[in-house]
Amino acid sequence: MADARRQAPTAERRAADEAPAPVSTGAPGAEWRYDGASAEEIRRRLGVPLVALYRSLPSTMDVAHALAAEGARAGTVVLADHQTAGRGRAGRSWQSEAGAGIWLTLIERPQDARAVEVLALRAGLRAALALDRYAGGVIGLKWPNDLYLCGRKLAGVLIEARWQDGAPTWVAIGIGINVRVPASLRVDAAGLQPGVNRTDILAAVIPGLRAAAAMRGLLAADELEEFARRDIARGRACTAPGAGRVEGVAATGEIVILDQGVARSYRSGSLVLAGELEGP
Repeated sequence: MADARRQAPTAERRAADEAPAPVSTGAPGAEWRYDGASAEEIRRRLGVPLVALYRSLPSTMDVAHALAAEGARAGTVVLADHQTAGRGRAGRSWQSEAGAGIWLTLIERPQDARAVEVLALRAGLRAALALDRYAGGVIGLKWPNDLYLCGRKLAGVLIEARWQDGAPTWVAIGIGINVRVPASLRVDAAGLQPGVNRTDILAAVIPGLRAAAAMRGLLAADELEEFARRDIARGRACTAPGAGRVEGVAATGEIVILDQGVARSYRSGSLVLAGELEGP
């Protein structure tokens, strides 16, 4: 689900002031290249207004919020080769080794508040559809924001929204994708097929994320059907956010858990399956 917390504008500006200068924001001639491509080349390929490219950042999410507060256009991408303080849901850390994955945040300015509430699921579904061809198998989904391959975590989505008068001002769509398995997470993590170029992954994923952000309303029947097909938790016992058996996901984005014959819906929290520890 979207994080509806509103951060003070002064904090957004402070994040901008503290961030290092990007390697390139699309200016030709930058020396450092991301898997062989400059920021301007990536921007043109993605068809977005701006790609702010960094060698290393604490968090692309923080810089994206700062840029959005300064008026950055929808479609702006903040991309880092390395993050020192990447984060997942509930402030958990995300391993973001240099060259090991895609660490980015996309700024969008949706108009429909209801759609923001299901954007994490919608974005995860679009990302899974885009990544199948690079994964060598069908990517599974785990409510509310994780992508799995062969039982191991491949990627995660984080949505943070800023609101004014009950309407979204902007959303920051963060996604971390393991291109190769981080050395510190070899047991629990998955990666894409060897030899993939990260710019190809960007070209596949960004259009899907943008399409997800542009959609209105709650999850449609075809989205629910596709999510159910990929749902790694459906029919399995769980201990959180409630104890019981996972029935699936509702159009509102809530997870439905059957507890002693009673279907209960949960809007927030982490899904912990029986026998597994709660992780990032």
